[in-house]
Amino acid sequence: MSNNVLVLGSFVADVAFRMTRLPAWGETLMGETFALGPGGKGSNQAVAAARALAGSNVKVQFMSRVGDDAFGTLARDTWKAAGIDASLVTTCTAATGAAAILIDAAKGENAIIVVPGACFTLTPAEVDAAAAEIGAASVFLTQLELPLDTVERGLQIARNAGVPTILNPAPAPATPLPASLIALADYLTPNETEAALLTGMPVETVEQAKLAAAALLASGARNVILTLGARGALVATSDGRMTVVPAFDAGPVLETTGAGDAFCGGFATALAEGQPLLDAVRFGCATAGISVTRAGTAPSMPHRHEIDKLLTRIV
Repeated sequence: MSNNVLVLGSFVADVAFRMTRLPAWGETLMGETFALGPGGKGSNQAVAAARALAGSNVKVQFMSRVGDDAFGTLARDTWKAAGIDASLVTTCTAATGAAAILIDAAKGENAIIVVPGACFTLTPAEVDAAAAEIGAASVFLTQLELPLDTVERGLQIARNAGVPTILNPAPAPATPLPASLIALADYLTPNETEAALLTGMPVETVEQAKLAAAALLASGARNVILTLGARGALVATSDGRMTVVPAFDAGPVLETTGAGDAFCGGFATALAEGQPLLDAVRFGCATAGISVTRAGTAPSMPHRHEIDKLLTRIV
């Protein structure tokens, strides 16, 4: 086993519009700013992990698919700059995907539409071809911006090889996830919205979050890390313990778009380094806390020295 974090996931180009409010149907609204940059939950999490590992002996591998187009070039340039091993990324004739991100300029909140494009052509058979790399990783991380059977195959290979698995059930599923998929997660990392959709239960308070986490544990997840935004993260373990890890205030919130990806990337890196579970969650919360003070998704991910500085300040 290596010290690698292997991420199976998506790349899409983020097309972000910042505005004072959302337009109504049929309305044209003048926005404040526009930005085009790298995105996709898998790629964002890989960048977060790569920046968080600086100075450690952990490496990041990324598996996905992009198109032979300008957005595909943007993807490969992003991974090269972050020091990510993208040898498991293939190129196809389908167009690289894109995400339309609408950002409330006052609140920093967002609404997102994703068209996954090329990465959605990745098949379970192609994941099988990377079984040796998956089995050699120290942590396997994936999300739901790929076909479910492709995601499930990656998790199965990792589980069979004894590699700890992280399933970030995002974007929020429109239909219940198969129990077989949830059961392959050593660490299931939904946010409040995703936990509510997965369980059919309200998740607005910490007490409600605890009930939802218990239901997800009963569904087969070995551990549930339910992220609570500004309240931090609820850690629910298979032995029945529930602990709230507080969030980190790193400054004024500018944009929350990449917060969940920052958390997952930081959390995966900390686990790969051998940090205990609660410390790894704290590391993920610190990573997310810095990311929301910046614009963009991948560009907002903090570097290791910034995370360590915040953790030291709070202790």
